[in-house]
Formats: sequence, C-alpha cells, structure tokens
Amino acid sequence: MPTTTTLPLPSLAAVPRRLVHKSDPDQVLLSHYEQTSERDFRVTADWSRARALFPARHGHDDPMLLVETVRQTFPLLCHDAFGVPFGHHLLWEEFRYQLRRPALLAEPGHSSPVDLQVTCKNTVRRGSRTAGLELLVVARRDGAHLATAHTRFTIQAPAVYQRLRQGRGDAAAMMARALPLAPPAAPQEVGLDSFHNVVLSPTPTARRWQLRVDLHHPLYFDHPVDHAAGMLLMEAARQAAQAVSQPHPVVPVGMETVFHRYVELDTPCFIEAHPVPHDPQRRPRVLVVLHQDDDERFQALVTLERVARAA
Repeated sequence: MPTTTTLPLPSLAAVPRRLVHKSDPDQVLLSHYEQTSERDFRVTADWSRARALFPARHGHDDPMLLVETVRQTFPLLCHDAFGVPFGHHLLWEEFRYQLRRPALLAEPGHSSPVDLQVTCKNTVRRGSRTAGLELLVVARRDGAHLATAHTRFTIQAPAVYQRLRQGRGDAAAMMARALPLAPPAAPQEVGLDSFHNVVLSPTPTARRWQLRVDLHHPLYFDHPVDHAAGMLLMEAARQAAQAVSQPHPVVPVGMETVFHRYVELDTPCFIEAHPVPHDPQRRPRVLVVLHQDDDERFQALVTLERVARAA
C-alpha cells in the first residue's frame, strides 16, 4: 500500500531555481511555499516575469502559464519536502487541468499572485525513497477559484533511468543527434503572431503536422534534455487544436493528457488532430495524438472555448 511520511514543516520561503529544474531565474514562477499539514502545501506563483515566454493570446493570459506553474511544483516538493536527491528523474504519466473561471485570465498583465493549494496523495515508496506521487491542485486568483489540476508522476534513480532509456539517456548526445529544425506552420493558423513559438510543421496531409523541435527555444530547452519536454508536447496539442478550430480563435480551457513513451529528438514525430463529434452539452473538444516510429507516444483531449476575435 502507498504510504506517506511525516515531514518537517518549513516556514514560508522563496523558491530557488534549482528546486524547479530551471537555469533561467526569470522562468521561475513559484515565489513561496509552505507545508500546512502532513500532505498539504500552499504555493504562491508570480506570473509577472514570465510573460515574455507566455504572451497573451486572444486577449487572455496563456493557460500554459498555469500548466508550467503546476509542473514546477513537482520538483519543488520532491526535492524540498520529500527528500528526492537532485539527479533523479521525474517522469510524467498523466496530467489534466480545467479552468473553472476562464474570465480570470481575460486581463493580461494582471499582477495578482496565483495561490495553489496542493494535496499529495498515493505516495509510493521503494525502501527509504519516494518513487511516485499524485498531486491535486486548486488554483485561486484574488480569492476566486481559477482552475483545478491533477497529475501523477514517477521518480527514477539515475541508474534506473539510464536502463529505461536504453542508450538514449545522455542529454548532450541526444541533442547533438536531433533532427534539423523543420519549417513552421503559418503562425496565424496556430493562434500566434510570429513563428518563434510555432511547434508544428506542415505536412501534405490535412490535420497532420510534424513536431517542430527548436533546441534554442528558451522555455523547452532551458537546459539540456534527452527527449522532448512534456510542456512542448502539450503546446503542440494546443496549437493543433487551434488549427482545426479555424477560423475561430479558442482558449484551451481544459486538457487531459497521457504520456505513453518518450518523444525522441532524432526521429520525426507526427501530430494528428481529430475534432470530437459535437455534443450540445459540452464545449468543443479536439483529440490530439502524437506518433513516432509507429508508436503512440502522447495523447491529449483538449477542451476549447471560443473567444471574440480582437478588432
């Protein structure tokens, strides 16, 4: 049975970049955290310094800010609260989020912090070390319920990780073997103003793209990695969902993702998007699937909300 460990309760403390696996201090979204019970934490996020990487879209703050905020809680809690050594690998299994009040993102540049109430559950231990966690997250802004999120991930020691990667675990070597950067899709097709953040490359087949992996992108390659980052895969899902929703601009108000296998840097990865048949009781949804070497590597069900096109 999963077990939990009684942990010391740290006082309110600023979050160093090392604890969220970032090299660039301007990408650290978490400003403070405290442990409020054996398995509950309060985390505060400051989005003001990350908007160069997450520009507003269609008059809304980017929901990927929320996703990256939740992602940064994984290493923070693993290293600082659960004693996971640096160098261990955190492997995403699934992630989902749902915006409860999308209107709270409709004021780009809003300076209020985002408060996360994080509950850790189903803690898995192997011997003395933490080997897996589930996190339930409730995000609030100005006291209002902004979003909920749920994620599960496992933690592997370096030697185990290298065995799992079967010779592909060296980040520098894999980046050296990466495919040349593919040409971008038209920015307007994926809801952007310029090509710099486009992660889809067109193919001759409708609703099918190649993943565009820019090794110089400051968000996805802030530090060397041996495979495509989970944030890159979710951004690809978001852009594909926007592309099949044209000409309507949309906000991804929810996403349910499953990470099946690593997406490698040295082999083409293809993305397909399939609108889900319309249900009048639901918002529009798009199923996005990533394949590589004939294997399904990642899947996302993206829930969308149409927004008024800016004048």
